[in-house]
Amino acid sequence: MPPNRSRGRNVHIYNVSDRCKPEKEPLGGLELANGVTNSNFFSMLGILLVFESTFSLTNEQGITIEANSDPLQPGSYYVAGSFSVNNEPWLTRTLSLSTGTRVPEFCDAVRARDGRCVVSGQVAENAYKGFWWGFEASHIFPLAYEEHWMRNDFSRWITILPANGGPINSVQNGLLLRSDIHGLFDNYAFSIDPDDEYKIIPFQRGVSIMPGGRLDRQLLDSPDRPADQLLRWHFRQAVFANMRGAGEPGFENDFPPGSDMVGQIREGPKAAERMEFELFSRLALHSQ
Repeated sequence: MPPNRSRGRNVHIYNVSDRCKPEKEPLGGLELANGVTNSNFFSMLGILLVFESTFSLTNEQGITIEANSDPLQPGSYYVAGSFSVNNEPWLTRTLSLSTGTRVPEFCDAVRARDGRCVVSGQVAENAYKGFWWGFEASHIFPLAYEEHWMRNDFSRWITILPANGGPINSVQNGLLLRSDIHGLFDNYAFSIDPDDEYKIIPFQRGVSIMPGGRLDRQLLDSPDRPADQLLRWHFRQAVFANMRGAGEPGFENDFPPGSDMVGQIREGPKAAERMEFELFSRLALHSQ
């Protein structure tokens, strides 16, 4: 059974018209982690739902919730207004330990710019010897979906083109992350909100990041910093993955030697999409 994002939810979102119904159909929910404020929750709702006008939010006691810096509390919340659930597509994304989608030019540029994990601040102290153990250059927008990138003209956000690999491999689409944090980022366990001073927002409890922290200031001051639009895209994807409906499936990432990876993928959710992603990743690895 694949990991279930909704199993740990302690925030539940409903239409106010369902408040008195014995059986309520949730619009979505959230596994509340440290550092999430009411204001952050309002921003998430603005992505999860498409509003035709202003809306209001009340808790179980009927108290109106304001978009402020108070910590969000567990419980049920009711949305009043004219809205629909956003049907923007979520792109299946996984990180298996043998996947290698990063091209050398991309890695070199991200390493040269960052030199440390831009989320934890940990410096790659052995980099001067050429050792980058425990650090990985991560694509903000995944390389496996280059067709989606081109179809939606995401290249318009790139101003620094790489020597090879096309705009999707620009340093502006990359972050240097500690290996464990890279896995959390790719699986949307946390994201970065560029519209809240680059606040790091966890979507799962227990992730190894500083709740309420901010993206590395030195990175943000760099002329080849990541594009805000790409960080915003990742944040939106994290909201859809973790909050919409029952949440998107999580995936097993660790396939030991000799295990039936193909069989496990075929028996799991979103099998065709995941198979395409994994196949592309391995072809990219062998083409380097």
